[in-house]
Amino acid sequence: MPAAVPAAARLPALPLVGQHVVRQFDRRGDLEAAQFLYGEIARRMLERLDYIRVDPAALLDAGCGAGAALPVLRERYPAAHYTGVDLSPSLLDHARRKFLPSAVTRMRQSVMGLVGRAGAATPEFREADLAATGLPPEQFDMVWSNLALHWHAEPHHVLEEWRRILKVGGLVMFSCLGPNTFKELRDAVAQAGLDTATPPFVDMHDFGDLLIESGFADPVMDQEILTLTYTDPASLLLDVRRLGGNPAAGRRRGLAGRAWRDRLAAALDARRAPDGRIHLTLEVAYGHAWRAGSHKLATGETRLSVASIGRSVKR
Repeated sequence: MPAAVPAAARLPALPLVGQHVVRQFDRRGDLEAAQFLYGEIARRMLERLDYIRVDPAALLDAGCGAGAALPVLRERYPAAHYTGVDLSPSLLDHARRKFLPSAVTRMRQSVMGLVGRAGAATPEFREADLAATGLPPEQFDMVWSNLALHWHAEPHHVLEEWRRILKVGGLVMFSCLGPNTFKELRDAVAQAGLDTATPPFVDMHDFGDLLIESGFADPVMDQEILTLTYTDPASLLLDVRRLGGNPAAGRRRGLAGRAWRDRLAAALDARRAPDGRIHLTLEVAYGHAWRAGSHKLATGETRLSVASIGRSVKR
């Protein structure tokens, strides 16, 4: 029987242009217009955390954007130190303006003797690639990532980085878009004969395999289908743009002309459902797993965390 092919080998780098991802999100303001989805998925992720026992002292928000998850995470884990990482300078600027104390506030805290307490609660925002954060190893008890992983061309390297910065026994909790996302839009693009590529999305079963291969234990993956409905094509296309746009490597170059947009709008309009509205499918995958103490590499080599060795000796 032939050996099983590792998930990382089955999933080569995705045809996404990282610079285009950053450029498009830099143009999205503070992402408030996209919270109809991001905020809802964050709420559903928190519901899943109701059944998981975790009390992080330090947590990482991977793909934090403008920091929309900070208030709900701080409410759930008030004692945790929050670090947000994103590759969009514009979104991070929005986050810092909104959540970091001003110089006047810091001076008042110093005079009142509150520097220690305030410093512990002050969030941190860093500009970095999700697959190369530059953060110290085994620093966090939890990684939270809401609808960010599908925008990275090498998600397997992102999972490896999350394992590196998590403490042994730490939790990773993430959501991402799956392959059925935007299927009506893809069909309309094909029907209209438009020469452009659309972003690919990874199946949740591949992510389950990748978690194990990346050194995580007890992965749990599930997915649900959400359907957005629209009265007109323009509203649908506006929401797609709000959610990130199209950073696919083979996408049409240059600005779309009036004729191009009209052909796409006509194809979407022709796909109205029996309720008279245009439907747009979103497949949302949810995953969580625990950082294992040992990690068996594809070469057969097994690596042990120093922290896990220390605990074994102590026991």
